[in-house]
Amino acid sequence: MDKLSAMRTFVRVVESGSFSAVADEFRATQSAVSKQVAALEKALGAKLLVRTTRSLALTEEGERYFEQARRLVAEIAEAESGLITGEGQLRGWIRVAASVGFGRLKLMPLVRAFMAAHPDVKIDLRLHDGFIDLVEQGIDVSVRIGDLPDSGLIARRIGTSQRMLLANRDYLRSLPKGVRAPVIPEDLQAHECIVYTGMSNSNLWIFTAGPGAPATKGATRSIRVEGHMQTNSSEVLRSAVTTGMGIGYSPTWLFDAELASGEVVRLMADWESPQSPIHLVSPPERKHSAKVRAFVAHIAAALT
Repeated sequence: MDKLSAMRTFVRVVESGSFSAVADEFRATQSAVSKQVAALEKALGAKLLVRTTRSLALTEEGERYFEQARRLVAEIAEAESGLITGEGQLRGWIRVAASVGFGRLKLMPLVRAFMAAHPDVKIDLRLHDGFIDLVEQGIDVSVRIGDLPDSGLIARRIGTSQRMLLANRDYLRSLPKGVRAPVIPEDLQAHECIVYTGMSNSNLWIFTAGPGAPATKGATRSIRVEGHMQTNSSEVLRSAVTTGMGIGYSPTWLFDAELASGEVVRLMADWESPQSPIHLVSPPERKHSAKVRAFVAHIAAALT
């Protein structure tokens, strides 16, 4: 038995809470993963996990061993990474997570450039508009947009995401008689608004009057909007706006190409919307290897 390999497997089984998830991650069979953990238990002479058909739980011995094993696995990975860096090479997997839209439009070109510069690095890019548990999924670094809760994550701020009102020109041309393109937030109540449910208070849109707005500068208006469509997907929101289905309240970067071509236009430009910070985050338990540090520096340099 390769004890280090078995320790790595055991640590990831505990972190993910699933033998099948680790099997997928390591491109192995569930049986092989289970056998590795069983072999480790036999070598140690101690039961580490209590397994049922639906859950896993650490024994008292397993809890003590897990903390030591996780620390040791991370330290060995760091030592190996240091040697590889000394040879001028980076290699191995980096597991990265981001929202679908940001990952496709902003992250993918940077990932491509990083892989071209480091041909022995492999990227596992996981795109999802919902919440991802970084420890459970074994993620090395994730892009998070929005205020971070006090979660203990290691975070590096790399930018700001600005929301704005957007609509396709065809939608504006087809407005019913008596309905104008929005000039003040209250005008939105007469419009078809596409609601993105991936954010809290998804149909409550907030605006602050800028210098040119027909209101006192700095005045804040909160408008509860409605429409015939809502979605938890940034890509569906993007498609709905670009095909003229209604008005979206979206980060600017999601429509860079359409704004540049004039296909999509910004509405109520004199009203400002809340900004959201963009962070690169990692679990505190996961020490950054040289390849992950290099990847974070590459992304931060491009987006900061």
